[in-house]
Amino acid sequence: MTEILWHGRGGQGAFTAAKFFGSSYALSKDKYALSFPSFGPERRGAPILAFTKLDEKPIGNRSQIKKADYVVFLDDTLFNPQSLNEAKDGGTILINSSQSKDFFAHGETAQAKIITFNASVAAKEILGLNVSNTAMSALLARVSGLVGEEELISAVKEYMSEKIAEKNAALIRSVFEKSGVAV
Repeated sequence: MTEILWHGRGGQGAFTAAKFFGSSYALSKDKYALSFPSFGPERRGAPILAFTKLDEKPIGNRSQIKKADYVVFLDDTLFNPQSLNEAKDGGTILINSSQSKDFFAHGETAQAKIITFNASVAAKEILGLNVSNTAMSALLARVSGLVGEEELISAVKEYMSEKIAEKNAALIRSVFEKSGVAV
């Protein structure tokens, strides 16, 4: 089973990203996905967690993820040195930030690969808004190879209105094409 932990703030679309990433994985025959949120105080800006579990057999385990294959931060202010412990050994941490990955390693030898990408700028260029969930989902797809560009676009179209989905599809294509994103 592949497990993904999403960190965001209320209103940033972390749970939406978890859902459409899982949905894009499940578009393939005989693949299963489970996505669910964990909210604290339900208000805009409050930290939230969302979880995505992916497998080739039905998923019965509905518990929260403590150690993930991929940890995605939609907001770099949610990252702290203990966040390095949320990734499994050999896992990957993706952070929406203008900072370099060295800024987040905190001088420690991380057992996880850290990748930073300024998804906020990418989203603002195409969507006109600082909403990073789609760009970070596309980065996760590109880095992990778990889903392809077209599967992710199909899932986005399932969860968003037509007008918004088309802009988000353009954003996904842009992230897949960007040469500046290290994978």
